[in-house]
Amino acid sequence: MTRNDRHLSLDALRAAVADGSVDTVVVAFTDMQGRLQGKRLHGQYFLDVVVEHGTEGCNYLLGVDIDMNTVGGYAITSWERGYGDMEFVLDLDTLRVLSHLPATAMVQCDLVWPDHRPVVQSPRGILKAQLERARELGFTALAGTELEFILFEDTYEEASYAHYHDLTPANQYNVDYSILGGTRIEPVIRDIRNHMYAAGMNVEGSKGECNFGQHEIGFLYDEALVTADNHAVYKTAAKEIAAAHGKSLTFMAKYNEREGNSCHIHLSLRGLDGGLVFWDEGAGTRSALYDHFVAGVLATMTELTLLYAPNINSYKRFADGSFAPTTIAWGEDNRTCAVRLVGRGAGARMENRVPGGDVNPYLALAAMLAGGLHGIENELELEPALEGNAYAATGRGKVPGSLRDAREAFVSSAVARKAFGDEVVDHYTNMADVELAAFGAAVTDWELKRSFERM
Repeated sequence: MTRNDRHLSLDALRAAVADGSVDTVVVAFTDMQGRLQGKRLHGQYFLDVVVEHGTEGCNYLLGVDIDMNTVGGYAITSWERGYGDMEFVLDLDTLRVLSHLPATAMVQCDLVWPDHRPVVQSPRGILKAQLERARELGFTALAGTELEFILFEDTYEEASYAHYHDLTPANQYNVDYSILGGTRIEPVIRDIRNHMYAAGMNVEGSKGECNFGQHEIGFLYDEALVTADNHAVYKTAAKEIAAAHGKSLTFMAKYNEREGNSCHIHLSLRGLDGGLVFWDEGAGTRSALYDHFVAGVLATMTELTLLYAPNINSYKRFADGSFAPTTIAWGEDNRTCAVRLVGRGAGARMENRVPGGDVNPYLALAAMLAGGLHGIENELELEPALEGNAYAATGRGKVPGSLRDAREAFVSSAVARKAFGDEVVDHYTNMADVELAAFGAAVTDWELKRSFERM
């Protein structure tokens, strides 16, 4: 049973390899930084060998920085441990055609050690553990992620040669909801929409956003794991499709001083039978369980921000009047708050506005579930909604202002250690330490401009 009729069954893949319409299978997992990592296999080899026996990859893939440098501090991977292998466990539910690439299919994977113990630090495994925790309490989770990006006329190579300065955005003015602005770059956006639909994603549509060249493509709400899997594939494919058009795009949280790239995450729970648990149909209001869940997300927001905002650059988004939140509060359809509640009945859901376009969807969804289930289990009371401008609010908590602040809150979080385990908390704390050390050693353009002559 495939996720939908645009996903491939194994039998359909066999037929496609036999008739030559597929000759390559990408086997990939999502790493700490949210990137797809893996290998391309010949289609027949995949069917003859990998389907039954699996394949492997070096365990340093869960212990490198963004530049793929091997770094210290990780318990699971090091020179001393010999940088051995992890096994890729195929999730055939994710098998799909990548129509933007020639004759190519893809399957996503979980990770286990050679003795078949799970690699608990794997982002997909972390989310699956929280989904299982929810299931034990009688719930399934539905989610949607809203990724923004900025599209440039420059190729990735040209952008690199220019040191990512003075690039030409695809639009020269604010095109938020602008049909004309969208038409300007429709050849790229249309290709992304259609290729993602062919890859099994349920595409809603696209729209312009505020920053120059900024756009968003929306996808339908789905099971949380499906949403995270699709998010990872879409993020890579969008870059590949832009490159095929001689352009580039970035999902980084804050490319310049204008609006950053957000990734608002919508989430709700259902009963195991699909029944509503976030809404009291008789009273026509939110359920007590919904309130407890939101209270838990808010109560743990500071200590889990590291999983919503994992990079130095992530924190540049959090500025007053930016549509990125600074105040930890909730509101009814209030976009100035960290958490916005929207919808009624089956559409009732919470929107977490803290994550940026650089977020790892598995980790962010796992954090929301961990916080929300903490709220349910402890029957946390939901504070009153914030009305008006949250940027001007007093007496409420603030979103951590730096990676260092988020790191300190995460490493000492009892909720995180109970939900994820010490191995996971220590692993992602080290990831933050690596980034902080790298940034601390860098000399920025800001320093050079201010200091070269005048100091």
